[in-house]
Amino acid sequence: MTDTAVHAALAESAATEETTEGTSVPGFTRTAGLEAWNRYAAVNDEFVGIHMDDEAGRAAGYPGAIGMGNLIWGWLHCMLDEWVVGRGRLEHLECRFKAPALKGDEVVCGGVVTARETARDGAVSLTVEVWADRQNGDRLVAGTARLILNA
Repeated sequence: MTDTAVHAALAESAATEETTEGTSVPGFTRTAGLEAWNRYAAVNDEFVGIHMDDEAGRAAGYPGAIGMGNLIWGWLHCMLDEWVVGRGRLEHLECRFKAPALKGDEVVCGGVVTARETARDGAVSLTVEVWADRQNGDRLVAGTARLILNA
């Protein structure tokens, strides 16, 4: 799929003032591993052993190096930002980390609208249950977001 086709598909499925409870957020998938972790660490000065070195990860009780939780939080943020496509903003995102991403994991982020409210000023607020799963369905992260759509 070309970038233009991807952007067109995202625009078609974007959150709008008519978005209702039960609406799914289009998925967002990234591969966990040293390439992604190194880029994240370089930007955030987060070169921590358990995120870069298999021996350090094993010493901490993991099968090897593990991904940064805040990177997955960032991927959830990107998923929601792509879905809103300039039609609103992310007001709040919170999540609970349940398991680490391991090298080679396909991290699949998703979400579903669980509540929709309209304020007196006409602004629409969406509450979205969000998650990030490993390719086999194991839940890595679960959380909640609140989006404010442009009136």
